[in-house]
Amino acid sequence: MRINKYISGTGIYPRRETDRLIAAGRITINGRPCEKGAEVEPGDIVAVDGEPLDAVDREPVYLALNKPVGITCTSSREVEGNIIDFVGYPSRIFAIGRLDKQSEGLILLTNDGAIVNQMMRSEYGHEKEYTVTVDKPVTDEFLQRMAAGVEILGTRTKPCETSRISETEFRIVLTQGLNLQIRRMCKELGYRVLRLERIRIMNISLSGLERGQWRHLEQDELAELHGMLSNAQAPLQQ
Repeated sequence: MRINKYISGTGIYPRRETDRLIAAGRITINGRPCEKGAEVEPGDIVAVDGEPLDAVDREPVYLALNKPVGITCTSSREVEGNIIDFVGYPSRIFAIGRLDKQSEGLILLTNDGAIVNQMMRSEYGHEKEYTVTVDKPVTDEFLQRMAAGVEILGTRTKPCETSRISETEFRIVLTQGLNLQIRRMCKELGYRVLRLERIRIMNISLSGLERGQWRHLEQDELAELHGMLSNAQAPLQQ
């Protein structure tokens, strides 16, 4: 079995993190650094930073964080202001997806690589809700054009939900996550984002979390989240 599939199957690391660890030479097979695509044979000992994977204590952890502006969603500890040092959780965790450094609000962290892989599959259309403050009045035309899709990064964004909150603030619900998507969409339509906050990911809400605080997900939230993921069996038709 290829090393990437082997490690992803353990649920300890998501695929992107696995690739980064391999590139950094931190994953070994029988004590030797491996390359992407290396094969794992029965009886091989696979280790990360010298720690065999079968020896890792993986009590499932699921956290919701209200990320402040200025924190970077990376597991690389050498990056100043990285999200791992900011949370300071006593065991290994990583972020599910990203919020750019200048954005704030809800982000989930976990040690469960399997749920990361499920949630990051954009073809299943998992909802993420945001409130956005812009530099001039939000018009009906602007909301309609945002909802219909905007040409950015060589593609048209998927249709989404939008609604006005106040003169210069609106709500948007996305089912995809292109790089700096909302900021790029607004810029294309002549607006500049002044504040961007994510308030919901699927069934998990930011409600009750102060800026910079985190909490463990409740059992009922987890049960509903796992149910939504298991029911997402076919890509949405566009």
